[in-house]
Amino acid sequence: MPVTVYFAAGSAAWREYHDHLPQALTDAGVKAEILLAAPDPAVVDYIVFAPGGDIEDFAPFVNCKAVLNLWAGVERMVGNRTLTQPLARMVDPAMTESMVEWVVGHTLRHHLGMDLHILHQDGIWRNDIKPPIARERTVAVLGLGALGQEAGEALARLNFAVLGWSRSPKSIAGIECHSGEAGLDTVLSRAEIVILLMPLTAETENLMNAARLARLPRGAVLINPGRGPLIDDTALLAALDTGRVGHATLDVFRNEPLPKEHPFWAHPKVTVTPHIAASTRPLTASAVIAENVRRGEAGEPFLYLVDRERGY
Repeated sequence: MPVTVYFAAGSAAWREYHDHLPQALTDAGVKAEILLAAPDPAVVDYIVFAPGGDIEDFAPFVNCKAVLNLWAGVERMVGNRTLTQPLARMVDPAMTESMVEWVVGHTLRHHLGMDLHILHQDGIWRNDIKPPIARERTVAVLGLGALGQEAGEALARLNFAVLGWSRSPKSIAGIECHSGEAGLDTVLSRAEIVILLMPLTAETENLMNAARLARLPRGAVLINPGRGPLIDDTALLAALDTGRVGHATLDVFRNEPLPKEHPFWAHPKVTVTPHIAASTRPLTASAVIAENVRRGEAGEPFLYLVDRERGY
C-alpha cells in the first residue's frame, strides 16, 4: 500500500517540485501517492510544508508521522501549538554549497579590500594598501550548525584563522571553537570579519546589539546571511557611522523585501543582497524529503529533527 504524502507547501512550490519529488521517492524505493489537497487528513502519512503553505492547523492530521519542512529555518513553525508531529528542517547539500560559496566570496572581498579598486576606477594608482594573507586575518563564524561548520571549514582550508562560536561546546578540526557568553566575548574581541549563521530564537534575536558591536575591533566587517533579526538595525547603523564597524554585508532582513526607504539601501558602508546567499534546490531537497519518508517507513530515525525547546 503506498504511503500518502501531502504536499502542503503551496502551488508555487509544487511547480518547482512536481518533476523532482515523485522521482526522488521512486529512487528511494518508496511507493507513494502525493496529494495536493487533503480532504481526509486522517489518511496523510507525511506532510511536506513551508511557512506560508496551505495549512495552519496540523491537529486533524492524527496519523501523520512527520512534517518535513522545505526551509532550513523553522522559527515560523515551532510556535504552532497544533504542530505536535515530529518536525524535520531542511538540510539541502546544494543549499549548503551555495551558502559556503557566498560566504567565502564576500569574506575574500573584504579581506582583499576589493571595493577600493572596484568602486574607484578614477585613474589614481592605489598600490600603497596591500592586504594581509589569509593566515593573518581572523574570521569568526557565529553558529556552528550544518551551514556554519561547512563555511568555517572552507575558510580554514583557505588558511584563515577561524574562530567559531556556538551555544553548546563543539570541537571542529581547523576551527578554534568557543561557547557560552564568555566565549562570545572572546570571539568578538578578536574577529576582524564576523559571519552570522545562527538560527533565530528568543536567545539569538538582537544578539548583535550595541554592547556586542562595541566589543569588535574597530573597523571590523559584519556579514549576515543567517537571519535578519540577529542584528539590532539601529545599533548597527550607529556603529557604522562611528567607524566601530567598517562595513556590513547583509543578505537577510527583518522585513523582506527590504523597504525602499530603509537606510541600509543608501548607507555607503552597507551592501544589500536580496536574500540570495542560499536557497533550497528542488532537485537535491527532494532527495532529502524522500530519504526521510523512507526512514519513517523503515522505522529508522528521521534526519534533521527539530528540538522544540531550542527552537532549531
